Amino acid sequence: MTSLANASQALPSRSGWWVLKGTSFVPALVLLACAGQVVPPPLLTGITEIEAGWHHTCAVTTAGDAKCWGNNHDGQLGDGTEVDRAIPVDVVGLLNKVQAITAGERHTCALTTAGGVKCWGNNHDDQLGDGTEIDRVTPVAVVGLTDGVKAISAGERHTCVLTTAGGVKCWGNNHDGQLGVGTEGDKKTPIDVAGLTSGVQAIAAGRRHTCALTTAGGVKCWGNNHDGQLGDGTKIDKKTPVDVMGLAGGVKAITAGWRHTCALTASGSVKCWGKNHDGQLGDGTAINRSSPVDVVGLPSGVRAIAAGGQHACALNPQFVSCWGDNEDGQLGDGTTADTLAAREEVGL
Repeated sequence: MTSLANASQALPSRSGWWVLKGTSFVPALVLLACAGQVVPPPLLTGITEIEAGWHHTCAVTTAGDAKCWGNNHDGQLGDGTEVDRAIPVDVVGLLNKVQAITAGERHTCALTTAGGVKCWGNNHDDQLGDGTEIDRVTPVAVVGLTDGVKAISAGERHTCVLTTAGGVKCWGNNHDGQLGVGTEGDKKTPIDVAGLTSGVQAIAAGRRHTCALTTAGGVKCWGNNHDGQLGDGTKIDKKTPVDVMGLAGGVKAITAGWRHTCALTASGSVKCWGKNHDGQLGDGTAINRSSPVDVVGLPSGVRAIAAGGQHACALNPQFVSCWGDNEDGQLGDGTTADTLAAREEVGL
């Protein structure tokens, strides 16, 4: 997330749900073999947003196009095939029509310039919202969402939207109550989250839990709570939204990881809760927390946050700080050692 400005809408992959906002992006890990030589990939410029799913990545261009690359076994790249792609390909039918994108485990959704939502990829858990369980290799319209949508966020196998009226609607997998509708049955089409038909300014979908930032600056969460990721002081799954303890106001952004959640306060501090086995809460311990704790080691003035699968990062005025799991070097500090607190270490 070179800029983590809209991390409250970030979407997960197991190694990390990252949203990048900026003017350009180079997929530096992708190389093309040509005539026996390794050459750089084509430069992907003019990017306004980029989001990573489980094993695929998608971007939105300044022209409003959607481009995806990576794993395509379920059609999650939206190019009409199930062929993996090592370089970006255009999503079919969305040229000049996209304003935002979100990537789940094996599905992808786009917010169109008309305010509607289209999804593609894996649909075994109804996460495409088209009323079927049929995988789609090209975008299909989400039932009832042709306009009036402000933001989108995809979890592992569920998807949620924020409407222009400030309400939240979700669909897809609901085994742990992550749709917030009071039941555990999957939903093939969008349904209102209980008690949240208005008054919401941002949403964040984790693996099997979802959170909303209210216009009053409070946070409500629902769904899986085995590790305390709902922040209500319990470890009991909740089928409808509950208030996060101690966060009745003063929050300006939220982000949901695999089984943890973080909030950025108006004062520029960060609080996290949920699973902490790898230090992803940044409180200096490896103890799970069912209510928010302060991330230690962060300077004042944090601008944005983003939660990965089992780590998190914060954008400070001059650098990026990360904490938690570092098995694959995701903290960017040149090591593979986990850290239990934030460190000023990522030179970007």
